[in-house]
Amino acid sequence: MKRSQQSQERVDVRGALSNPDKIYWPEEGTTKLDLAEYYEAVFPRLAPYINDRMLSLERCPAGMSGPCFYQKQAPKGMPADTPTKRIEHVTGDKSTNYVVGGALATQIALVNLGCIAVHVTGSRADAPRQPDWMCIDIDPESGEFADAARAGLYVKEFLDALHLTSFAKTSGSRGLHVLAPLRRGPDVDEVLSFARLLVSKIAAAHPDELTVEHSVKKRGGRVYLDPFRNGFMQTVVAPYSVRRREHAPVSTPLSWSEVQPSLIPGKFTISNFQQRLQKPDPWEDFFKSGQSLSTAARFLNKL
Repeated sequence: MKRSQQSQERVDVRGALSNPDKIYWPEEGTTKLDLAEYYEAVFPRLAPYINDRMLSLERCPAGMSGPCFYQKQAPKGMPADTPTKRIEHVTGDKSTNYVVGGALATQIALVNLGCIAVHVTGSRADAPRQPDWMCIDIDPESGEFADAARAGLYVKEFLDALHLTSFAKTSGSRGLHVLAPLRRGPDVDEVLSFARLLVSKIAAAHPDELTVEHSVKKRGGRVYLDPFRNGFMQTVVAPYSVRRREHAPVSTPLSWSEVQPSLIPGKFTISNFQQRLQKPDPWEDFFKSGQSLSTAARFLNKL
């Protein structure tokens, strides 16, 4: 299916769900159908970030009322024409057949299997080792978004110095994601190495507030800058993805002017997100902003 067709397809959403009235969020009475209809409404905005990308599935068949499990292998019960991509493991002795996103029918079928969030790779199925974005995951040890926002502005300051345009979104939880679109070419290992060096320099410039310590015990309450979303076949929650959290929050693209300590990310939920869609898209130019990593790397080595 061509990308231009994917966002225009029509799906019988209720008919595609085995138990549409199943309650996923008991506090609000939000159902599986509500979730599916949210994804149908937001799909024109979501589709560019999942088109032709491999998906890692977080399945929560009871919504907020039961456990979740992760699955990378394309599950049974998907439509017969669901696109997939087989990826060989690093060891070479096994492979995983991933679901590839981009079709509304695929997204609704995943909702039917209990997938609330959408986790996507930074690369596309035709070039799995060539990412077209870099992601820095900002995780506040305090659990306060205000700390994540301040850290995000530090990240932007460094990326600006490298002449890299960046975009911020809420994680849908307590953190912030900063993405920089890239021109495809560098191998995933090069992108990861660049991201690791970048966050180490940012943390060194703000040692009392930021850290790259993977060990939670060693973070000392500081905000963790995580570069490892850039590893091979690692994923990040897609823009416009719903999270399995109280009140069904959405991972929301922001303008940089909105990245303020006073922002309450939990205010963006599937129950009110239609209001957000009426506003200009702060990420409208995301895929027009592909940038050279090699040029940025030369600047980074000088910082």
